[in-house]
Amino acid sequence: MQQLISRNLFLAARAAASLRRQLPDARALARRLGPGLITGAADDDPSGIATYSQAGSQFRFGLVWTLLLTTPLMIGIQMLSARIGWVTGEGLGANIARVCPRWLTMVLVGLLVLANTINIAADIGAMAEAAHLLLAGPSQLYVLGFGLLCVAGQVMFSYERSVRILKWLTLALFAYFAVVLVVRVPWQRATVESLQPWRFMPPGTSAGDYASMVVAMLGTTISPYLFFWQAAQEVEEGQRRPDEAVLRAVPAYAREHLFRIKQDTYVGMLFSNAIALCIVLATAVTLNLNGITTIQTSSQAAEALRPVAGEFAFAVFALGIIGTGLLAVPVLAGSAAYAVSEAFGWRSGLSRGFHEARGFYAIIIAATGIGTLMSAVEVDPIKALVWSAIVNGVISVPIMVVMMWIGQSTRLMGEWTISPRHRFFGWAATGVMAVAVIAMLAS
Repeated sequence: MQQLISRNLFLAARAAASLRRQLPDARALARRLGPGLITGAADDDPSGIATYSQAGSQFRFGLVWTLLLTTPLMIGIQMLSARIGWVTGEGLGANIARVCPRWLTMVLVGLLVLANTINIAADIGAMAEAAHLLLAGPSQLYVLGFGLLCVAGQVMFSYERSVRILKWLTLALFAYFAVVLVVRVPWQRATVESLQPWRFMPPGTSAGDYASMVVAMLGTTISPYLFFWQAAQEVEEGQRRPDEAVLRAVPAYAREHLFRIKQDTYVGMLFSNAIALCIVLATAVTLNLNGITTIQTSSQAAEALRPVAGEFAFAVFALGIIGTGLLAVPVLAGSAAYAVSEAFGWRSGLSRGFHEARGFYAIIIAATGIGTLMSAVEVDPIKALVWSAIVNGVISVPIMVVMMWIGQSTRLMGEWTISPRHRFFGWAATGVMAVAVIAMLAS
C-alpha cells in the first residue's frame, strides 16, 4: 500500500514536472539546476582565475587542450560524488568513514580543511585587491568586509535563500564571456595552437615550467572540496522532501532523479570549463600577444587588461573576481564543515539553524575567519595557492580511489552502482590526477 501511494505521488510529481518542461519558462530550468551548477561555478574561484590567467599570458593557446581533457573527467567524478550523496542519503565524509580506517578518514578530512582554509585566504585576498582596483581605499578593510559577509551569509540565511543567492552569483561568471566578446580573438590561430601546442612553445620555456602549469590547470579544475560540496548538497536537497526516502525505492523516480543529477552536472561542469576557456583566451589575446607574460594573480590580470583592452574589460574582469569569490568562499568553508561534521557524526547542513548544528557552523566560522586573518596579515597569495595545490594534490587521489570503491559497492549503493562507462571516466580521472600529483611532487 505504501509503495502504491509513493508511486502515485511520483507519477503526479512527474506529470507536473513534464508540464513545467513544456513551458518556455527559464525559471523551470533554473529550478532543475542546483548543486551541479553551483559546484561548477565555484570551481572558477579567484585562485582558479589566477591560474587560467597565467596559462593564457605565459603559454597563449598552448594549454587549451587541458580544458578539453578535464571536461569529461570532471563531469564523471562530480556525477559520482552527487550520486553517492543522493543514493546513500549521506555525505562523502560519512561514506569515507564507512570504508576507511578512522585514522585515514581524519587525515584526509584534516588536510581538506587545511587546503580549503588556505584557499579561502587566497580568494578573499584576491577579492580585496579587485575591490581596491575598482574603488581605491584600504585593502585590509575590504578583506575584513568580505570575510564578515561570507560568514554572515551562511550563518544567517536559510538553506533555500543561500542556494538562491549562490545561483544568482553564478551570473558573475558571464563577465568573462563579455571580455571575450570585447577583445578580438584570432580563432584560426587559437585552434591550430590548441591542437598542436608542442609547435608553439614560448622561447626559453623548459619542460618543467610547462609540466608545472599543466599540473596547476588539472589541480584547479578537479578539486576535492567540490566532491564534498556536491555530495552534501544532494543530501540537503533530499532532506527537504519528507517522502524522499520512500520515493528513492521507486525505480522510475530514482531513474528520473539520477537523470536530473546528470543534467545538472553536465550543465555545471561545461559552464565551468567554458568560463575557464574564456579566461585563457582573453588573457592570451590581451596580454601574451602584447608581451605581458608574468601574470601571477587574478588582480594583476585585471590591472594588465586596462591599458590593452580598455576600461570596460578591466572593470568587468575585476567585478567577476569579486562575484566568483563571494560564490566560492562559502563553498570552500561549507565543504570543510560538511566533511568534519560527517566524519564525527555531528548534525550538519545549511538547512539546520545555528543552534541545531553548532559544530557545523563553528567550522564554517573558523575556516572563513582564519582565512580572513591570513589575508589581513598579507600572506603571500602565490605561496598560499602553491601550498593549497600541494595539499589538494596529496588528498585528491586517495579520495577519488575511495569514491570509486563506494560507487562500485553494492553494499552501499544497492542497485544504483555506477555503469561501466562511468567507471571508465572515474578511473581515468583518478589516473590523470595521480600522474599530475607525481609530476607536481617531482618538480
